[in-house]
Amino acid sequence: MTIPDADELLDRAGFDAETNVLTRRQAEVLALRERDIPQAEIAEALGTSRANVSSVESSARENIAKAKETVAFAEALTAPVRLTVESGTDLYDVPNKVYSACDDAEVKVNRTAPELMKLIGDAAGDAIVGREVRRDVTVTVTHDGRVTVRT
Repeated sequence: MTIPDADELLDRAGFDAETNVLTRRQAEVLALRERDIPQAEIAEALGTSRANVSSVESSARENIAKAKETVAFAEALTAPVRLTVESGTDLYDVPNKVYSACDDAEVKVNRTAPELMKLIGDAAGDAIVGREVRRDVTVTVTHDGRVTVRT
C-alpha cells in the first residue's frame, strides 16, 4: 500500500500548527490513521516505532476530546438554556423537559423528541443505560437552537 503524503493531507485539510491544539506529528498520524493506514506502516514512513505512533495517536485523540469539552464548556457559559437531567430520570421524559426550558427562554430547538433522545443518549455515554439516566447530565441549548450534552 502506498502511504499518502502527510504534508499534502494536512495542507488540504487546512492544518495550521500555530492555531491547532494538535502538534504537527499528531496531525500527521491522525491524517494517516483516518485513511486506515496501519500504525506499523506509519511508523516505517515516519522513521519511528509502532509504539510511538500509538502513543502519538492516543495523545492526539485525548487533545481532541479536551478541545471538544472546552468548546462545550464555553458554549454552556453563554447558553440561554441550561438544564440538569438528574439521575433516575427516564430518558423518555427528557425531551419535554428540554422543550419546556426552551419555551421559558424563548429559544427554538430544531429537534424532534426521538432526535433529542438519541442525541442525549449517544452523547451521555454510560451515564444513560437503557432509558435510565444513571448520572446527572447537563443539557444546554444555544441561542441558535444547538443542543450540547455534558456529563
